[in-house]
Amino acid sequence: MTWELKADRPIYLQLIEQIELRIVSGMYNAGQKLPPVRDLAAQAAVNPNTMQKALSELERSGLVYSQRTSGRFITEDEGMIQQAKESLAKEQISAFFEKMQQLGFSRNETLSLMQQAAKEEE
Repeated sequence: MTWELKADRPIYLQLIEQIELRIVSGMYNAGQKLPPVRDLAAQAAVNPNTMQKALSELERSGLVYSQRTSGRFITEDEGMIQQAKESLAKEQISAFFEKMQQLGFSRNETLSLMQQAAKEEE
């Protein structure tokens, strides 16, 4: 998964979102050690201080924890990871419904279109 950063929002917020996505998608597993800050910053092509800020925010949320001499790790709390996954999904669904409303579709019309699309995918 490549780092996709845009100039429209603060970089550290985008880093938080992308690391969260990597955690909930299973790219980073529960209990897994994260690469060092400088390595992550180099991969994302950002300043190490920016990456440090993003990781500190993730520590505050509980998805990441640090051990003094060993580095940072993904939480081992599967429930917290599942909760973060569901929260991200709800945000995407909400944004989708809002976009469909802007296109002039009611919630029922949107749901009907989704059902049709799901049938076509089968």
